Amino acid sequence: MPLYKTIIHDENTKILVWKIEESLEDLINDISLNERSEKRLNGMKSELHRKGFLSVRHLLKHAGYSDFDLYYNEYGKPLLKDKSHISITHSFEFSAIIISNTDVGIDIEKNRQKIVNIQHRFVNTQVDILSDEDLVNQLTVIWGAKESMYKTYPYGGLSFHNNIAIKPFLFEDKKSEGSVIFGNWKKQYCIHFMFFKEGFTMVYAMPSGK
Repeated sequence: MPLYKTIIHDENTKILVWKIEESLEDLINDISLNERSEKRLNGMKSELHRKGFLSVRHLLKHAGYSDFDLYYNEYGKPLLKDKSHISITHSFEFSAIIISNTDVGIDIEKNRQKIVNIQHRFVNTQVDILSDEDLVNQLTVIWGAKESMYKTYPYGGLSFHNNIAIKPFLFEDKKSEGSVIFGNWKKQYCIHFMFFKEGFTMVYAMPSGK
């Protein structure tokens, strides 16, 4: 399938979304992988994960890059050789990338009831204020926002519960504000989110004011 969605956030920031409907064989076609990626792909036991991995490489190709332009730091944060910022996500039949001239993060999650049972792990009721809107979708946005902000931090080790916060929001606004505070790292973010008709939520984090 071609791209599911392309979002031009601003002149320097683009989001590309893929809906995975192809076979594994079709996804492998016309994609060249570096040695590290081939090893990662061959080590994946789940076909779903392999499809997600390959669909991200197709997104890179649509953005004008290849797998050879992508590398990771020691904490697993993806980087591009031309110094552009990138964040990557995939969940079930969706994958997405965001590329920008500033540090950004993105996450896609399937809306599932079980998130209600684990909310204590990532919702800090002292700073994350819940509204009266649909709880599953609301919690999914909160998780996605915190995951997106987490991905901007280059060193790992953040606590969703203690170090990352998101302000109250309404679904109709499609945005909120968030923050990451950890030692000397104190940053504010603008959070953007949207719901897919297939029952998924996509969230991305930009520096405050973006």
